[in-house]
Amino acid sequence: MISKSVRRASLTFAVVAALVTTAPASQADTPPASAAASAGSTIRPDVARYLEGMRRRGLPPMSDAFIAMVRKIPSEQMAKMMSSLDQPLGALAVDRQLTMPGPGGTIALRLFDARAERPAGPVVVFYHGGGFVVGAIATHAPLAAEISRQLDLPVISVEYRLAPEAKWPAPADDAEAAARWIAANGKALGREVTGLVLSGDSAGGTLTLSTALALRDHPATAPVIMMVPFYPMADASHDYPSMQQFSDGYGLSAHDIAYYGQALAPDTQSPRYSTLLADLHGLPPTVLGAGSLDPLRDGDRAFAAKLIASGVPTAYYEAQGMIHGYATYRQAIPSAQGDLDRIMDLARGMLAVAHAK
Repeated sequence: MISKSVRRASLTFAVVAALVTTAPASQADTPPASAAASAGSTIRPDVARYLEGMRRRGLPPMSDAFIAMVRKIPSEQMAKMMSSLDQPLGALAVDRQLTMPGPGGTIALRLFDARAERPAGPVVVFYHGGGFVVGAIATHAPLAAEISRQLDLPVISVEYRLAPEAKWPAPADDAEAAARWIAANGKALGREVTGLVLSGDSAGGTLTLSTALALRDHPATAPVIMMVPFYPMADASHDYPSMQQFSDGYGLSAHDIAYYGQALAPDTQSPRYSTLLADLHGLPPTVLGAGSLDPLRDGDRAFAAKLIASGVPTAYYEAQGMIHGYATYRQAIPSAQGDLDRIMDLARGMLAVAHAK
């Protein structure tokens, strides 16, 4: 007979593997076709199957009690559970853990590189997703490794502080500090750093934007030559129509978005969190990946449009029929690999232009 504690642990692992972005079971009904149709995007069959599986598991909503339980699970175990959603880590020449001093204590880093040695060049600074409350370097290692292979660059992933234990701006402070340290400490990395490419998914995408803004205003030792945010919260200052259209049944529920905001307690009217409110002139060339069935979609569209209006070289890719989080669901949603490939292709093109200057 399976004990209650074992069943609870198994449920926790499954939720963590999904980055805890599903709605309460009572609300996570089959995705309403009318919402997708009104958005001008038909849900993909593999996305629909994934969401139906989430619905059948009846995973619980986010709460302080649930996060307290999650904190007891080692990141290695969470990473194992992610293997059911994302692709395996894959081949790498370098996979090395490092640490650096941070504003709130030691910050863990992890260097992923498809090559053992490199000439001087750019490095990618990567921030994992998870709503600022879950996620870790380990859970997002397959995505970081894939970025290294596809861009042919070293990737350094950052373990920033999480809410509710650490409120805003603690994650942004860590993200900025890490980018500055990486730019100035190539010797510790075994890489001569000539430029930074900032990237991250979801909450990590939001940190990508805030860090790019900070390093524009007060440059680091090496310049930021590009940013590649995946479905960030670009503007939390007000609700957009997509927040209502895809509020439940599409993987990122209105309940959980509200909990993330409550746990993090950011100033949603501050340009540091709602980057769309900032003057965007002078930000680095940008490749922004979004999803057509993502509650954050309209904010991402508005951000890309303002970047273009501000004279920032911008490529916007919106995966049609795709939900929030797809870059880390490449095994559970096989067609997501094609979307990541297209985003990486745009990023390679943007990098080639930067190198030609």
